[in-house]
Amino acid sequence: MKFDENVINKVCELSRLELTPQEKQEFTMQLEDIIRYVEKINELDTTNVQPADHIVPLSNVFRDDTVNESLPVQEVQKIAPQFEKNHFVVPRIIEEME
Repeated sequence: MKFDENVINKVCELSRLELTPQEKQEFTMQLEDIIRYVEKINELDTTNVQPADHIVPLSNVFRDDTVNESLPVQEVQKIAPQFEKNHFVVPRIIEEME
């Protein structure tokens, strides 16, 4: 597949790259090599191959959800830098809109 200058300029624009003409030429050759390599997949017989989104089977390793006792408020109060009315007090990070 051949890339014209418009395609390369669009890719540069989308990726926020500012390339010299020499870099664009090198980039074009590299991109064509990559596409040519990927197009080799079309040569394979995939009629009996099931589509997959991953090459190995995946499974979650979540632990069972178990109910446990919460920490007593007095214990939490001891370790909190600032605690008022059973709540942690933290610095405001969202400004109020006027």
